[in-house]
Amino acid sequence: MIRYLLVAVCLATGMSFQANAETDKPNILYIMSDDHASQGIGAYQGRLSVLDPTPTLDRLAREGALLTNCFVTNSICTPSRAAIITGQYAHVNGVTTLNGKIEGERQFLAHLMKDAGYETAMVGKWHLKAEPAAFDFYTVLPGQGFYFNPIFRVRGPKPWPENEFRFNSYDSVHSSDAITNISLKWLKTRNQKDKPFFLMHHFKAPHDNFENAERYDWLYSGVTIPEPKSLWERGNHGPHGQPQYGTSVGKRNERRNMGDHMFVDDSLSDEAYKREAYQRYLKKFLRCVRGVDDNIARLLDHLESTGELDNTIIVYTADQGFMLGEHDYIDKRWMYEQSLRMPFIIRYPESIPAGERLDFIANNVDFAPTLLDFAGVDKPDFMQGRSFKPMLNGQPTPDDWPTATYYRYWMHMAHHDNPAHLGIRTKDRKLIYFYGKPLDAPGALDKPTDPYWEYYDLSEDPEEMNNLIEDPAYADEIKQMKAMLEEKMAEVGDKMP
Repeated sequence: MIRYLLVAVCLATGMSFQANAETDKPNILYIMSDDHASQGIGAYQGRLSVLDPTPTLDRLAREGALLTNCFVTNSICTPSRAAIITGQYAHVNGVTTLNGKIEGERQFLAHLMKDAGYETAMVGKWHLKAEPAAFDFYTVLPGQGFYFNPIFRVRGPKPWPENEFRFNSYDSVHSSDAITNISLKWLKTRNQKDKPFFLMHHFKAPHDNFENAERYDWLYSGVTIPEPKSLWERGNHGPHGQPQYGTSVGKRNERRNMGDHMFVDDSLSDEAYKREAYQRYLKKFLRCVRGVDDNIARLLDHLESTGELDNTIIVYTADQGFMLGEHDYIDKRWMYEQSLRMPFIIRYPESIPAGERLDFIANNVDFAPTLLDFAGVDKPDFMQGRSFKPMLNGQPTPDDWPTATYYRYWMHMAHHDNPAHLGIRTKDRKLIYFYGKPLDAPGALDKPTDPYWEYYDLSEDPEEMNNLIEDPAYADEIKQMKAMLEEKMAEVGDKMP
């Protein structure tokens, strides 16, 4: 009865009736890009911020909160997405490599949101192989998908994955535009407007190989992109007395490097080749980023026009970080900072103070409990993360909040020549154990590498230029960190190889 009275008042006064007024729950718009490193976001104040790469995301950060210590638990696409949808670490949900999948019954976040009264949708890059059946609506890319005129798989009468449609037009349609078109159409025409919405809007961009929309072809033309110092100087980074692993910007990795990807003239000197490869690499990456940022502006404009902006929790993150030339690395996978860090920006003026920069430790296993907390849902026992909603709302970090985050990469020497490794990171220290065995990870190269340790004092060496593992001055500290690693592994239920 109250609902009908409210509708009558709205109609009589000309006010727009927000459909979720009955539940008084906020909408949730969860936006995630692929491989968007935090150093590629202006609000994170890294070396690329002088280029103003993300004006829309910077606005969200000014009007909301930004996490400075948010980390991925396995820096590769499918495992990260599995951790987000399940609230579980890779060794628990079983998705340790790109070959993993999460079936409909285990898409816990969508199920619980639906049970809480939300209309749910998944649009864009899914990359979890199984049908996103837990969502009321989905339109997703198959696998990585195409950058231009993408094919989408949609819910329909035929068994997954036979229902498909493709964007075709005289002018090619970029995936970032197409994904946003679909989300906007769903928001405008969704079936259950008496409910709040939970929309997971996932961009393909800026995953490599980078293909930006044509309108950005000349963005950064004539601009010299700032280089990281470690592009040229390795220092004491990495394993002692062993080869440096990982694919490269320059010619260091002859099998695979960014100069090959960017069609740089191989006859150039090593220095000229690397410099040209870096500039092409960063410009293509940042052009894809600008397409993401501009399409987020379209979503915000829609919410503002419908009066839903301030009643919608807006989250922006990426599925992991990305190496943008640091230490002459490309791609992700590493536990090094630029790969390990996830951007996380959240806006909700109802309860999140504007302009906050929060430094508590969080990781992607915590995302589902946090979103559920905003929806009024208690975290189920099978989820391993914890909600950080109280800290977003201005409360102090609890005394029992984790002081370290756990990481493990399983795909030994696959694709980008990264040895399998694990470790922990506190606010100012990092310990990594490269155990160098494929173990039970499908897709890993069956070629063990010599095990080794790395240890970094991030308070003095934030760029990880000085591996202290053999420094006697740190021997006691390293021993304590190894004990902390064992405790953390026992806490999350993983075992030392």
